[in-house]
Amino acid sequence: QVQLVESGGGLVQAGGSLRLSCAASGRTISTNGMGCMGWFRQAPGKEREFVAAIRWSDGSTYSADSVKGRFAASGANAKNTVYLQMNSLKPDDTAVYYCAARVGYVHPGQISNSVLYAYWGQGTQVTVSS
Repeated sequence: QVQLVESGGGLVQAGGSLRLSCAASGRTISTNGMGCMGWFRQAPGKEREFVAAIRWSDGSTYSADSVKGRFAASGANAKNTVYLQMNSLKPDDTAVYYCAARVGYVHPGQISNSVLYAYWGQGTQVTVSS
């Protein structure tokens, strides 16, 4: 079984930055060089949405259009760890941010599909004040 633990959330003013971290334990996510880890978020009254992710097979990173240029996923495959660097934060970024992991191949076109991620963290709150 895989456990994901997020950290780094908090309260920040608009325009500020935060860095979220997520560490996986229990098994290696990048089995045979595949797998991915990513971030989703859910604001009050809204559905969970994809934010960013990294594929371990080639280190490719992906970001949602709403955060492109401001947020970026990065990671350390050997450490089973993924980060989310968030810059130029806006009040609309306020949400609970969840770390997610998938063991096995993921097509780049499907990396934003939450259904493909078997493991989820408990979430960390990010609040951006105006």
